[in-house]
Amino acid sequence: MQAALDAYLDHLRYERQVSAHTLDGYRRDLGKLFAHCRTLQLEGWASLNQAQLRQLIARLHAKGLSSRSLARLLSAVRGFYDYLIREGHCQHDPAAGLSPPKGERRLPRLLDTDRAMQLLDGAVEDDFIARRDQAMLELFYSSGLRLSELVGLDLQQLDLAEGLVQVQGKGGKARVLPVGRKAKDALTLWLPLRRQANPADSAIFISRQGKRLTPRAIQLRVRQAGVTELGQHLHPHMLRHSFASHLLESSQDLRAVQELLGHADIGTTQIYTHLDFQHLAKIYDQAHPRAKRKRENE
Repeated sequence: MQAALDAYLDHLRYERQVSAHTLDGYRRDLGKLFAHCRTLQLEGWASLNQAQLRQLIARLHAKGLSSRSLARLLSAVRGFYDYLIREGHCQHDPAAGLSPPKGERRLPRLLDTDRAMQLLDGAVEDDFIARRDQAMLELFYSSGLRLSELVGLDLQQLDLAEGLVQVQGKGGKARVLPVGRKAKDALTLWLPLRRQANPADSAIFISRQGKRLTPRAIQLRVRQAGVTELGQHLHPHMLRHSFASHLLESSQDLRAVQELLGHADIGTTQIYTHLDFQHLAKIYDQAHPRAKRKRENE
């Protein structure tokens, strides 16, 4: 069994040429499967059946492994058994038709409106770093960009006169987004400073050396702004979540928010309806006389 597993990992490394990170993930997941098979004292991979694999999934789930991690493990098992079947070592896939337990969907963390204004409305020094960072923060919140979309922005994608920006989303799908007045103002103040750094290309957001900012660099600058202005952890996706939630709260137009976020499936956008409901429930608890009375009696 070990020889077959090693051969499959070699196949992934040399023939499929997967990344080192992906290979380590396969090794860890299939290592769990191998240990389970040894516990069951199976003679070979062909001896593993679906009930025994389901037993492993249930045990790992009980230990706290997330639904996403279990789905990844099942994907690794399917890939491994596809290989075993092609090589003639097995005739069945015990993972066929098997799904991981459904996990509780975690609601994204975001800033409420007051905290978002506190982040963005502070005094900004008139220098390269401060103006650049303010423009990035405003554009994240104004247009709901993903980190990768902001990193990849070039000058030709920005139309400040019309207040529009074109971004390249997941799967290469382009969409045009509005740029709010505050974001336009911040970009207008940033772009002249950008030119002074002798940019290496047409990237909108660059370092002092003129190079396009990396995702990690932007994450660090956003984190620093969170600590300085809010005294809390902040990352780019929190600004995207805040954009979506605040827009939905005001407009109640789920389809429009889906288009602005670039979600292929409206089901992905619907998580913001849960956030909106949480806000409404909080208002209800604070304002409704019966709800209030119940809380006071507790």
